[in-house]
Amino acid sequence: MSQPKNLSRFDALVEIIARLRAPDGCPWDRKQTHASLRENLLSECYEVLGALDEGDTEKLRDELGDLLMQIVLHAQIAREAGEFELGEVIEGINKKLIHRHPHVFGSKKAKDAEEVMHNWEELKEAEREPDVSMLESVPKTMPALGYAHEIQRRAAWVGFDWEDIEGIIDKLAEEVGEFQRAETKEEKASEFGDLLFTLVNIALRMGIDAETALREANKRFYGRFAAMEELCRQRGLKFSELSFDEQNALWEEAKKKVE
Repeated sequence: MSQPKNLSRFDALVEIIARLRAPDGCPWDRKQTHASLRENLLSECYEVLGALDEGDTEKLRDELGDLLMQIVLHAQIAREAGEFELGEVIEGINKKLIHRHPHVFGSKKAKDAEEVMHNWEELKEAEREPDVSMLESVPKTMPALGYAHEIQRRAAWVGFDWEDIEGIIDKLAEEVGEFQRAETKEEKASEFGDLLFTLVNIALRMGIDAETALREANKRFYGRFAAMEELCRQRGLKFSELSFDEQNALWEEAKKKVE
């Protein structure tokens, strides 16, 4: 079977995926299921985030392609099982976008992005079954920091939030005290969770994405620690044999080299 001629067309990707899943296609692709592709899908999402963090547009283009492939592959698996068609996926998101943007496709007005978000939440609330929590649709498989951010954001939208940042800072101090007073490992773990949860609330109030902030902190630590290792190699030192004070001195030196 010949390959599609115009590889820039979306239907070429759909055709290729269908061919890979055909009886005489790729053995690996043929054996995949929705469940077996879970980790692949998550991995591709993280690689897209990595490209965004790096500001690498060429890498972002490639990673978006990998993510799109995962979506089409899931749609092809669903088609073969008689679950749904790719066209239904596209139709569904198109209907949702039109419905949730009445200020663009209808007569409703929105003067700024904040009002758009307010209208969006109102529409989502109207779509929700009356006996279902507004937190129910937040995926519980999200990274914990991201999940905490989203459920607190939704709670804040209906007014369940501190009046000002000072109240949250006071709560943070309270949580630190409770963590310090905790006696058992289980109590400490519980109080530590409350401490992290409060920090996410502070980030939310200040417009900081906690997940992104932690990723950036991880990246800074990695760069500085790698710089410390390089300094040790240059000086013929073994890092593990240095005293704590010597390691700290190296850390300060590395901080000047790596932002």
